[in-house]
Amino acid sequence: MIKMILKGMVIGVANIIPGVSGGTMAVSMGIYDKIIHAATHIVSEFKESMRLLVPVLAGAALGIVALARVIEAMFDRIPFQTNLLFIGLILGGLPAVVKKVRGKGVKAGYLLPFLIFFAAVVWLAAISGGEGADVDLGFSLANVCKLCGIGVIASATMVIPGVSGSMVLMLMGYYNPILEEVNRFIDNMIRLDLSGMAEGYAVLVPFGIGVVVGIIAIAKAIEFLFQKFPEHAYWAIIGLIAASPVAILLMNRSSFEGIGALTAGTGALAAAAGVLISLKLGEE
Repeated sequence: MIKMILKGMVIGVANIIPGVSGGTMAVSMGIYDKIIHAATHIVSEFKESMRLLVPVLAGAALGIVALARVIEAMFDRIPFQTNLLFIGLILGGLPAVVKKVRGKGVKAGYLLPFLIFFAAVVWLAAISGGEGADVDLGFSLANVCKLCGIGVIASATMVIPGVSGSMVLMLMGYYNPILEEVNRFIDNMIRLDLSGMAEGYAVLVPFGIGVVVGIIAIAKAIEFLFQKFPEHAYWAIIGLIAASPVAILLMNRSSFEGIGALTAGTGALAAAAGVLISLKLGEE
């Protein structure tokens, strides 16, 4: 139980860092197949599935809470270095996915999903108003449904090795708003501010429900795709990963303007550190 909670914490920490894949961490720790099996057989093997999923999800939640404030502070104080760190993390995760298709050849059928996902990510970033711009988290039926849907989308990417769920949240403009809401909820809970906690519930509960529903509902489809069309699936993932650094540059143009020599140097170091960290974490 304790071991599964700790593994869940690693997955949670990975999922909150744009560019790092919780799915890759699960693969590297030897529990990815078990999680997918538990999610896809939760009805027929309820007790066994819950015995695995509950500690893993609890650990993931603890990991997210532990790191959320650190990530928010980094965006506030050193946005240039933080963005380059994330770009490094993304690029460092690419070799782990590329080796899945190594020796399989490059066919037109494989390049099509690559190009579609690459173009989709860049297009979403190009039309975005920037991370967190124009995001309405006020309580309403429409926002509750929207947050559930975003949770489903994010969870779908969280369980795919090599794909960062938080990166997808960033592309949709909801990464920083959700992160800030997590930290605000923690502050209100510490102060026993019930009204503030209620506001947090209105955002985090529908989002959390979407995440859980998405993992259970989409895991079967992911399992099918990787069994029947593994090369196509991995080329699609490669396209998404390759486009993500471009998307970060497009969405955070202001962070890259008027950069001095010292800032550029520390940014380069951050990018290199990101590559090394991601390579190490992605080792199987």
